[in-house]
Amino acid sequence: MIESLILSLLRLFLFTLIIRFIIDWVQVLSRTWRPTGFLLVIAETVFSITDPPLNAIRRYIKPIRLGAVSLDLGFLVLFIGTQMLMGFVAALF
Repeated sequence: MIESLILSLLRLFLFTLIIRFIIDWVQVLSRTWRPTGFLLVIAETVFSITDPPLNAIRRYIKPIRLGAVSLDLGFLVLFIGTQMLMGFVAALF
C-alpha cells in the first residue's frame, strides 16, 4: 500500500520532470514562444514543483561551460536520482 503510493508519487514527479524538459526545449528552440492560457497554468505548476529540488542540486553542481554553451547537469542528476529512488523503494518493500 505505502510502496504503491510512494512509487505513484515518484512516477508523477518523473512525469513532471519530462514535461519540464519539453517546455524548456520548446523555449530554447523557439525564443519568442511563451505559454498562454491553460498551457501557462500547466507550465507554472510544473515549474513550481520542479524548481525547488533543481535549485537545491544546482547549488552544488554548477553548469559546465562548453564554449558559448552552458550544460546544466542538475536536471540529469535529479532525473537519474528519482529513477534510482524508485528502484530503491521497489526493492525495499
